[in-house]
Amino acid sequence: MLAASPVHAEPSDVTTGYVVVDADSGETKAKDNEHHKFRSASLVKLLIAIDYLEKLDGAEIPAEDRALLEPMLRSSNDDAASVFWVRGGQQEIIERMVSKIGLTDTAPPPAEQPGVWGYTAVSAADVAKVYQYILDDAEPEVREFMLTNLHAHTKCAGDGFDQSFGIPSAVDEPGAVKQGWSGFGEGPEPGEECEDSSNPALTASVLASPEVQEARRIAPAEAPGTRAAGDIDLKRRAMHTSGTVGDDDKIIVLLTLQPEDTSWEQASKTTTTLTKLLDRTTD
Repeated sequence: MLAASPVHAEPSDVTTGYVVVDADSGETKAKDNEHHKFRSASLVKLLIAIDYLEKLDGAEIPAEDRALLEPMLRSSNDDAASVFWVRGGQQEIIERMVSKIGLTDTAPPPAEQPGVWGYTAVSAADVAKVYQYILDDAEPEVREFMLTNLHAHTKCAGDGFDQSFGIPSAVDEPGAVKQGWSGFGEGPEPGEECEDSSNPALTASVLASPEVQEARRIAPAEAPGTRAAGDIDLKRRAMHTSGTVGDDDKIIVLLTLQPEDTSWEQASKTTTTLTKLLDRTTD
């Protein structure tokens, strides 16, 4: 029996959209509001990476690009995403991926803000399709790179936020994970920074390059002060968790919008609690 609403314990001022899929059979185990459109925040990095890798057509990834792709997927590095967003033609990335994967709710950022990749529209149903594509349809080298790096997700994001909310904290065996958030500022409050010992020299060098500086100017992660874009809410704080569980045999996608005054700690707690409910009710 399809579990339609195991997450209805969410606070009344939190909007959620979710889907849980058996990755082996393709059966949907739970869903609610799964076609509601949210701003993607960093979940769009999945599409940015797939698009880049598929255009290589099996060729080796240049070392300088690998030094950006890995932290983009593992630690959600924004500058890396901006580089590949600009290189890939911005909205053209989304158009290619929508066509290739068969996404129905995903759309590029607003025409007046083409560089703001975090304002790409996505739904829980479409994000789950992206994971199914990676697992079942992507070329072997693309699948291996994506899964290897998503399995290596770090506790600390590139901007200092603790990205261990949701799947990494809620399930016994987190798998390939990609997180997203928007509206919490450029970094944590002083004293609340998440510290990670990883600091690859090549990544630091590439991130200091003129190309990265220009990409950061053209394609910022978000545009503070923007309230809405069509039917996409840009006002409330977004926190999303997505990925696989166990041996990549279950896909969980939970997208949330939380009140503007929600702290990172509270948003993380809410997202993790709801993810636990989703995981346990679909075992």
